[in-house]
Amino acid sequence: MLYFIATPIGNLKDISLRALETLKEVDVIACEDTRVSIKLLNHYEIKKPLITYHKFNEQNSAKGIINLLKEGKNVAVISDSGMPCISDPGETLAKLLVEENIEFTVIPGANAGLSALILSGFNSKSFSFIGFLSENKKEKIKQIENIKNFQGSLIFYISPHNLFKDISFLNENLGNRKACLVNEITKKFEKKFIFNLNSPPEIEPRGEYVLVVEGAEDNNENTLNSLNLEEHINYYLSQGYNKNEAIKKVGKDRKIKNPYKNIKID
Repeated sequence: MLYFIATPIGNLKDISLRALETLKEVDVIACEDTRVSIKLLNHYEIKKPLITYHKFNEQNSAKGIINLLKEGKNVAVISDSGMPCISDPGETLAKLLVEENIEFTVIPGANAGLSALILSGFNSKSFSFIGFLSENKKEKIKQIENIKNFQGSLIFYISPHNLFKDISFLNENLGNRKACLVNEITKKFEKKFIFNLNSPPEIEPRGEYVLVVEGAEDNNENTLNSLNLEEHINYYLSQGYNKNEAIKKVGKDRKIKNPYKNIKID
């Protein structure tokens, strides 16, 4: 069996009992960076053979991991922090496992993007996770074009050296929206800044950040609202609604509170 295991994003206590049990039981642990993962493993006195699985060797390592599984080994895949595959290595391996019909599972846990979304207080019913913006300008513009009219919250990961550049880019391409910048999530000095994109916080960038941006406003004006009230009501009457139902529909279209009281028509 292969296990994709979420690891803490800051506070070492944010790991599940199931994750610890699995890490102790597997034959091999595939790490994004063994130097980082060894700190977590040593903290919980877990001693297992480690192999590297990162973005620079992902294709070859994925095939090697599949060979281990075919030999009957149990393998855990972890990233430096958070959930493998989510802006971290793992997607290539998951695709190969599906293609070869090899069983695998996920042991869930900490995630920086969802934690930041909750901390922002923004719309959490509908959101889109974008991750890191591309370093290629054309690709970056394409990323934004695909989501700029999305009305849910937008979640970005930003490296410190791109912080102000990316905020400026988003301001230029999304408009001056409300945003929330979070870093050191789950740590003692966790920080959160609520601001407008045209006025980023005056901070010295350190460590990776999560930026949550409010979604686009609903600018889809109902074309029926261009009619006068009588014409608007007559439209719904012609659709088979009675007068009270028609008034209610018009009130909803025009966002009129208490339509029966506030819509007057002979």
